[in-house]
Parts: sequence; structure tokens; C-alpha cells
Amino acid sequence: MNSGQLRNTVKRDNMKILKFLPLLLVGVLFVTSCTDDFEELNTNPDALIASNVDVSLLGQAFAQTQYNAMHGLHWRFQISENLFSDLYCQYFATTAANFDSDRYVEVGRWIDLCWGSFYGQAAPNTKFVEDFAAENGLAGEEAFAKIWRVQGYHRVTDYWGPAIYSNFGNGETSVAYDKQEDIYRDFFPTLDEAVSTLNGMRGGNVFGTNDQIFQGDVDKWIKYANTLRLRLAMRVKYVDPGLAKTEAEKAVAAGVMESNDDNAFIQTTVNSKNPFTTITNWGEFRMSALMESMLKGYEDPRMASYFNPAASGDTDGDGIPYEGLRNGQAKVDKVPALNSDNSDINTRWQPEGRGGPNPPHKVMSAAEAYFLRAEGALEGWNMGGTAQDLYETGIRMSMKELNSADDGAIDAYIASTNTPAAADANSPATTDIPVAFESGADKERQLEQIITQKWLGLFPDGWEAYAEVRRTGYPKLYPLLNVENPDLNADDIHRRMTFVESEYSNNGEATAAAEGLLGGPNNNATRVWWDKK
Repeated sequence: MNSGQLRNTVKRDNMKILKFLPLLLVGVLFVTSCTDDFEELNTNPDALIASNVDVSLLGQAFAQTQYNAMHGLHWRFQISENLFSDLYCQYFATTAANFDSDRYVEVGRWIDLCWGSFYGQAAPNTKFVEDFAAENGLAGEEAFAKIWRVQGYHRVTDYWGPAIYSNFGNGETSVAYDKQEDIYRDFFPTLDEAVSTLNGMRGGNVFGTNDQIFQGDVDKWIKYANTLRLRLAMRVKYVDPGLAKTEAEKAVAAGVMESNDDNAFIQTTVNSKNPFTTITNWGEFRMSALMESMLKGYEDPRMASYFNPAASGDTDGDGIPYEGLRNGQAKVDKVPALNSDNSDINTRWQPEGRGGPNPPHKVMSAAEAYFLRAEGALEGWNMGGTAQDLYETGIRMSMKELNSADDGAIDAYIASTNTPAAADANSPATTDIPVAFESGADKERQLEQIITQKWLGLFPDGWEAYAEVRRTGYPKLYPLLNVENPDLNADDIHRRMTFVESEYSNNGEATAAAEGLLGGPNNNATRVWWDKK
């Protein structure tokens, strides 16, 4: 989508989104715009009040909130993730001249739509499903909705810090924000409640095929919930190490994802596509220089599974036709040749007309679970293995996730002493860490190894990778070539999103009060609560 098309989309959808802002929600109504990308419900949406909803219809509502909480619709995904977190973790760099977010400019209309997309689509559906299930004694459905509430809201609070959470959908004209600390501290007991319920339903099924991730498999939802607990536990490691240890050990003891059969991916259809399959066709982003440095230097077998060779071939003369672009390109330097001179994302994420298979949309994987456990083992926590063993298994799981390497190639990679390469003559490698685990190194260097490989394994989930870059400082990023944000320098990490303009207009008193929950000014340099390293 070019900048003109994006402006038209913003204008066209603005009123549709604004009418679903939290202060306007009524709890008993199902959202009237609930079918942006899933099949239309065979019921007048205005008639979807509690007395008319059955379990099958509730399942369709749950399917929609799964897709929408991950910003599955293409333009929502672009303005929520691809133009922000995908750039700030340096998976990609933009090539469109009018896309300024790659120079740390928080484009207000985009981030406003990101907020409105969640609170106008995913949050109402999630609340409806959870409340209806609770009121009608549907214990399994309520447990699934609770887990998904944690999944959706942790992404929101990780972007903004304070967020509307406990007061969402209260029907008031002013909806207060919660501190991020309070939101996180509510996540863990919420997962306790859900998992306790599901433990009594092991071997059962909830929502059936309406569940777009595990087709209703209760046992897999338990593993997913435990792994989500592990992710959130590690997120708070630097702000509350005691809580982190307790919750991480609880998660592992209860059973987390251990194989790629446990992976959480949202299924896609012709009506609910992987968002990359649309936005790649717009030709507005390419591989980053950091990704080139890592994949080439490590001789990573995933390179050909993550990206395509540059259309222009080997443009930097290193004999390898995979090319990356430094983040922060000046507007005048964003010329059409950047697209042909640099690598596009792999065909698997491209439209069907260009050979793409419309792959499922990533939520969480076993590889991430192993890297989380490896980090916990570094701290001396009981993670069911050593840091090295868990780290190496995380690499193995990631390699197998896309079937991109055989066992011999994986073994060679894990044993490799290769280090990242210079992306070009003016871009030396940002680090000298090898793949092979340095058992004699200090804890911080080992952590850098774990998080760098985790960053590669999370791809293309830039939302989660961006959170980990902020939390740990790894992988070490390239300084931006240009910055147009007065609060950030070229070598700074972008720390959070600012509160959005529509909230100041429609929920002004509460939004102004939320500024006092930040611990700093409402800008992109202020750290969220858990960002304390």
C-alpha cells in the first residue's frame, strides 16, 4: 500500500473504528463490524445480543477475536506492526519514501489506528466471549477467552505501557487506564484460573474448528497458556526477579511447548489471509542490514526460507545475492532501485499469484519456549535443563519450524564459530558472538547469544522481537542512518508508543491521568514498567 492509498484507507475507516472506542461500548452487544476477514455470520449483527447467541455463534466470535487480536487484516497489520515494531527490532527497513516511521517518527494516524483496531475489534469480541461464557456456565469457553485476553492485552501494554484493561467496556464516558504493573500482575492469576479449569477437562475439546489455532484441543491450550506464562515471567525479570522466577518455574513444571506440534499459529483461509501475503505485494519494505549481517555471517540455513535473493542479484560483491538495507534511510535516498537491490521476504509470505501458500499466522512456538528456558537456566532457575542444552534445542526447533535444514546442517550450525558479517563497507557487524555456545563466557555474553538466536527464531514476529530488544538490549542494533525524533538519537532503542490523539479527544481526562502512570514524559524515550535493565 503506497502512502496515498494508506491515507485513503485511514479516512475511509476512521469513523468505523472510532465508534467502537471503549467509552462507547455496551457490553451486551456483539460488535457490528465483526467480520472484516472471517466469513460473514448468518445473522443480522445488530441482533447479536446475549439471548440470541448459541455456542456455535460464540465460537465464530472467538475465531474473529483470535485473528483481530493479532492484527490479521492486512492494513491493520501494516500500520500496527510492519511500520513500527518490525522496523524497531530491525527485521526490515522501509523503501517507501513517505514512510517516516523508519526514522523513529511516530506517525500519529497510524498508531491511532493501531490502538483503535485493537479496542474496536479484538477487545469487544474477547470481552463478549468471556462474559457470555461466564454468565452461561461455559467453563471451557471462558478459560480459552481468558487466555486469549492475556495474549491480546500483553501486546497492547507492551507497546504503550499504561492501557485500558480492567475498565474496558464499563459503559462510562471516561475509561481509566491501568498501570502496566497492575496489568501484568493480573495476567498471572488470570492464567491460573484458566489453566485450573482446563486441567479438569484434559482430553476434551472446546470450540472445535472455530478455534483457529488448536481446533479446540484443550491439552494444547494448556501448553500454550503455560508457555505464555513463561514469556510474561521473563518479561518482568529485570523489574521483579522474584515474581519472574516463581512464575517461570511454575510454567515449566506445568508443561510448556516442547515440539513444533505444539506451536500456536492462526490458520488462514481465502477470507482470512496471512497479512504478509497482501502487504508484500505493495513493495514497501525489504530485509534489514542487521538481518543480512546475521544470516550471512552465521551461514544460516534459514536465509533462503526467510528471504528471496535480491532481484538485482549480488549487489555488494560478496558472492551472496541476499541483500539488506540500513534502517533510517533519508527520504531522498528512498528510490525505486532499493526494492530491486535488496531482498524481499520469502515467497511463502507472498501472494498466491506470486507463489505464496498463504501460511498460518505465527503466535508462539516451541523454539521461543526453549530460548526462554535457556535464559531462565542462566539465572539458576529450574528450567528442566542446562542453558546450553535448551539454547541448542531452541535453535533446532526453529530450524525445523520451516523445514529449512536437515539434521546435519543443523548440527553444523550449532557447532559453528562463525560470527555476524559486515552488511556493507560502512556497516561492520554489531557484535562478535558466535553461534556455538560459549560455556566459559560470562552470563551477559551467554545471554546475548541466547537472545540473538531467539531474535532469529521469532521471525517474522516483529512485535515480540521488539519487546525483547527493549528488555534485553539484544541483538545489538545498527544505529539509524537518520533520526527525525527529538527524543531519540540514532543509537537509541525506540522504547514505547505514545498515547493516541483519538483518546485525548474522546477519553481526555483518563488519558491525561494516564500520563502520570508512566514515570516519565509521554514520548518514545520513556521506558515501560518492565524495561529496567
